Amino acid sequence: MHDIQLPHHRLKAYAMALKLLDAIKAARIRDAYLRDHAIRSAKSAALNAAEGAGRVTRADKAQAFKVARSEAGEAAASTEIAVRAGDAEAAALEAVLDYANQFIAMMTALMR
Repeated sequence: MHDIQLPHHRLKAYAMALKLLDAIKAARIRDAYLRDHAIRSAKSAALNAAEGAGRVTRADKAQAFKVARSEAGEAAASTEIAVRAGDAEAAALEAVLDYANQFIAMMTALMR
């Protein structure tokens, strides 16, 4: 891949956010609005986790991680709603919820 290690590359939560994004894409959400919302929220979760990893002060890190945590919840909820409405692959939901739950727990721990 590459030899450069940026701060977010060392953050396990960032890798989890990427897994969440992949799982949401695997859900194949057919409703355009929910698909856009789920993918944008998952991307935002990863981006805010990366931003938090690069911040210096504890307060700055916590703020970015708080936003990342919320975005992951939105991404999971959008996928869950799509599945409930019959607009996404139900088999993918377990992975989405699992990755979101793990990511949210990681962000919560990093905010302390």
